[in-house]
Amino acid sequence: MTDTLSLPPGPAAVATLIATDGTSPKEAGAKMWVDASGAIVGAVTIGGCVDARVIQESARVLAEGRPALVQMSLGDEDAWALGMTCGGSVEVLIEPVNAAEPADPIARALRVARGEVEAGRRAVIVAPLDGRNDRLVVFEPGGREGTLGDAALDAAAVAACSAYFGSARSGTAMVRAAGEAVRLYFELHAPPLTLVVFGATHVAMPLVELAGVLGLRTVVVDGRERFATRERFPAVDELIVGMPSEIAERLPLGAHTLVVLLSHDYKYDLPVLRAVLASDAAYVGCLGSTRRGKAMLDFLAEEGVAPERLARVRIPVGLDIGARSSAEIALSVLAEAVAVERGRGGGAMRDRRRAGGAGAE
Repeated sequence: MTDTLSLPPGPAAVATLIATDGTSPKEAGAKMWVDASGAIVGAVTIGGCVDARVIQESARVLAEGRPALVQMSLGDEDAWALGMTCGGSVEVLIEPVNAAEPADPIARALRVARGEVEAGRRAVIVAPLDGRNDRLVVFEPGGREGTLGDAALDAAAVAACSAYFGSARSGTAMVRAAGEAVRLYFELHAPPLTLVVFGATHVAMPLVELAGVLGLRTVVVDGRERFATRERFPAVDELIVGMPSEIAERLPLGAHTLVVLLSHDYKYDLPVLRAVLASDAAYVGCLGSTRRGKAMLDFLAEEGVAPERLARVRIPVGLDIGARSSAEIALSVLAEAVAVERGRGGGAMRDRRRAGGAGAE
């Protein structure tokens, strides 16, 4: 059990990090499971001293059969163990779950959300924070399943979900329904970010390795069997050998996909790029010089490809870090791809800090 939508086979307590105050790499949505014996189920934990407190509270939650909302203030030492750079606080929701019980609302919500994610769609699970274990699952672009126990609250929660689909993050919010303010937790579940590389080149090899470290799903496409091999790409999730342009047309290149073209060959790149630009891929990067890039984009423009689609192409690909080796080029490419997917410009953090932006203390 390695992800937030997995379920243990029997009764257990699930602890969900719903809010942090302080600088932390842990975002809302991090989970851990504790069984009736107090053992952690699976390999995922929230981290640091929080785990010990969760184990302690989980015994009470399972014994009483009621959720508990735990707030913890962390000193610098405890915060550091959790991955935070300085002291802060965390809020954890601990709930009893029985996956073997078909009517269990939490287990059912997780299964429904998992089905959406496996189908390539996003879903938000909405949970009340008042001691009830009701659940509402909101689909994208519409639809819902389950209830928070009140029709007006369900409608208000559905309306509030648009902010979480838009920000691609989980979090808590106060929602007004029938004249009352109710605090809810909105947990976004989305398909994994996927890196699709066309061209099983020497740059593709470290690029796939780095993407794996970041937790991305990776796909390598090439028409040459001797290059697209497991020996060269031992960590890749999927290797596809065939005509790249045909494969590009049938792959689901959606908003959770980063696409990089590394073949450095006009006859391969142009038809692949044509197919990729017809998709909703979050990032499109192409290896090549500025002159080569202009020639390719001019050719596609003459074919009628819209200017706004051509503007998506990053060529030359990557951030300017003075890259020389294949690994350094891969680092610059992946850094740019992540920045674009997150809506960032990829500038220096010190410039953001000077401007008082995100990350400033």
